[in-house]
Amino acid sequence: MSDLTELFTWTCSRCDGLTKGFLGVAKDLNAIVIAFRGTQEHSIQNWIEDLFWKQLDINYPGMSDAMVHHGFYSAYHNTTIRPAIINAVERAKDFYGDLNIMVTGHSMGGAMAAFCGLDLTVNLGIQNVQVMTFGQPRIGNAAFASYYTQLVPNTFRVTNYHDIVPHLPPYYSYFPQKTYHHFPREVWLYHIGLGSLIYEVEKICDGSGEDPSCSRSVTGNSVSDHLVYFGVRMGCNEWTPCRIVMDPRVAEYGKTDLKGNFILSRPPAASILKLRTDSDAAGNHF
Repeated sequence: MSDLTELFTWTCSRCDGLTKGFLGVAKDLNAIVIAFRGTQEHSIQNWIEDLFWKQLDINYPGMSDAMVHHGFYSAYHNTTIRPAIINAVERAKDFYGDLNIMVTGHSMGGAMAAFCGLDLTVNLGIQNVQVMTFGQPRIGNAAFASYYTQLVPNTFRVTNYHDIVPHLPPYYSYFPQKTYHHFPREVWLYHIGLGSLIYEVEKICDGSGEDPSCSRSVTGNSVSDHLVYFGVRMGCNEWTPCRIVMDPRVAEYGKTDLKGNFILSRPPAASILKLRTDSDAAGNHF
C-alpha cells in the first residue's frame, strides 16, 4: 500500500472480518513484524467456554511425544495464512535485507504467533526470530513446550493478573505429561496497592512455563483482564471486527473522525513512496 493510513486504522478494503493479521517492516526496530489478530470480541465468551473441553489431539511433526491443540495448529498451518506469511517474509527480506523477525499476537492470535515463530525457525531455518504473545492460551503438552523452548528461546508470554485465557486449556498437575503445559518465559502483570494507589508490576517468571508464583498463583476468572494489557484495550467497544490497537505514541499525531477511524496528521508512507507499485513489503496482508 502506498498510503498506510487505512492500514493503521484497520479500514482498508482488505481489513475486514476475514483478515487475520498483517506483516510489515518496522524501521525503528530494524525488524520484520508479523502480527496476528486476536479472537473477535463477539465470540470470545463461547471460545473461552469451548477451551475448557479441548484435548491434546495431534502430534507435532518431527517432535517425539509432542502433542498440540489441533485447532490452533490448523488455524496457522492448514489455511492460506502460512504461505502468505512465508511469501511476505521472503519479499521483505529481498527488499530490506536480513532483518530480525518479531512475531506477536493476542489471545488466539498469540497461539498462532507461537506456531508461526516455531515454523519460521524449524522449516525455514531462520534463527533471528523473537516471539512475544499477550494473553495466550496453552497450545501443547510438556514435551512440546520443551522442544519449543530449545528452538525458539527468545520468547515471552505476557499474562495479565486474573486473565482467564492463559489458564486454558486447563493444566492438570496430576497428569504432567498428558496435560497442556505452557512454554517459558512468562512475564506476569499484576497489581499491588499502597493505600489508595494501585501500581502495575511486571514479574519475570521462572523457566518452567508454569511458575506457581505467577499467573497460576491467582484464579483465572477474568475476561476483562484478558482484554486490556498495559492499559491498552485489545478489542472494540462494539461487537464488530476488531480494529487495530494504536500505540499511544502514534495516537498523539492523529485524530478520530465521526466513524471512529484514526486520521494521521502526515502520510505515514512518505518515506516508502519509492517502492514499486506492485510491492507491499511494508504492509502485506494475509
